[in-house]
Amino acid sequence: MLETSVEDFVSRYRTDAAEGELYPQPEGSPLMEFVSGGRALYLFDRTGPYTARPGPARVIVHAILSAFERLEAGAQTNVQTKLSLVGVSGAQGVGQVTRLVSAYTVVVGARLPLVLSSFTRLPALKVGDWLSFETQPPLHGFLVPD
Repeated sequence: MLETSVEDFVSRYRTDAAEGELYPQPEGSPLMEFVSGGRALYLFDRTGPYTARPGPARVIVHAILSAFERLEAGAQTNVQTKLSLVGVSGAQGVGQVTRLVSAYTVVVGARLPLVLSSFTRLPALKVGDWLSFETQPPLHGFLVPD
């Protein structure tokens, strides 16, 4: 199970929220436009259609992995974080593990903090390891209240 409730998810990952700027949502759109780490992300709004207000915000960005690979120790030399957007709301990149949550979820720094989960067991990872990843759309966004 990846989450029990929106409130529980926000409570558990609030320290892993990305800082950025929210833009106005078109009426009825389920997507938040959130700019962080030099990227404009379109996130499926998990906290409600009218809670996100334009302006500075903290948002937990959560994604389900479709592919991932731990970079071997020799390949980790001179690695840099990368984050590219795929389609409307997917991503691929390379990031450094900043927190281990479970055998199925890690937090990775890839231009911004990302909570990455998998339905299959992740490889044995430790904080500081580098992970190459691709996500399934859509990316999910959880607005962190002040």
